[in-house]
Amino acid sequence: MNDPRVGYLGPEGSFSHEAVLSLGEVEPVAYVTIEDLLAAVTSGEIARALVPMENALEGTVSAAIDGLVFDHDLIIVQEVVLPIHLHLLARAGVRLEDVTVVRSFVHALAQVRQFLHDRSLRSEQSTSTSQAARDVAASPEPLAAVASTLAADMFHLEFLARDIEDHPGNATRFVLVGRDVVAAPTGHDRTSVVCFQDADRPGSLFAILGRFAARDLNLTKLESRPTKRALGDYCFVIEFEGHVDDDVVADCLVDLQAHLARVKFLGSYPVTGEGSHRRRREVDLARRSAIEWIDDLRSRVSMGEGGAPSI
Repeated sequence: MNDPRVGYLGPEGSFSHEAVLSLGEVEPVAYVTIEDLLAAVTSGEIARALVPMENALEGTVSAAIDGLVFDHDLIIVQEVVLPIHLHLLARAGVRLEDVTVVRSFVHALAQVRQFLHDRSLRSEQSTSTSQAARDVAASPEPLAAVASTLAADMFHLEFLARDIEDHPGNATRFVLVGRDVVAAPTGHDRTSVVCFQDADRPGSLFAILGRFAARDLNLTKLESRPTKRALGDYCFVIEFEGHVDDDVVADCLVDLQAHLARVKFLGSYPVTGEGSHRRRREVDLARRSAIEWIDDLRSRVSMGEGGAPSI
């Protein structure tokens, strides 16, 4: 990719900014909203964008998934999982006992609620964690911000307390999207699709899922989304292990496309972590063992004259 620019959800110092920097030699370009971010890739203004898809505590980012499902024809080419660590930041010389107000984005404040409660710290909402850090750096008052390490570095703030989140396992999953090219298979991949039904009838979801189960394809996510056409009308966002270049995945997608109103391909891309590669290898070994078993049984069938079984 010749264009080093990668869009992200701003402003500077946000966790999205931190995530895009983890990609390496890129030129981050901030956008105000997720819709602006996706539209910039669709129009060709930028070639790629890193979009927040889900948070371990807050769940799916609706604007991102709905933008990819309904509004834009973009392809996921990579995922980035960023551990979320929140810190209490203040200007140099401000002590914890001096702090009068803690500022941050509403979701960040919710994730440090116990920490603030235990210390009787009053909170105020800001438009983002990085904006809170900017405000604290500019204020003469003894304020503090809940924000990232990157924000501390950018706005020259000091740590009053580190890793203050109530749930230490928090993380956000981002996806890198482009317009046309599907990422090359690595043997450690995930595929995302959207399944649209022609009618809602008993067993319709079971029929969809059964096509994956029949091929030993492990689902990693299943989510229903309203189609925005009528109350109770849903499509299904499905993520599963494997790459569209794999024969078994291609066969499954052909089957789905033949039996559903529409299947939208969102991408096949490398997976973060080693778990899916191990599981896929185990499934492949089990399937090969099963094939060898049935081949052995069939080889022992004795056929008489005219093709009739011989007894």
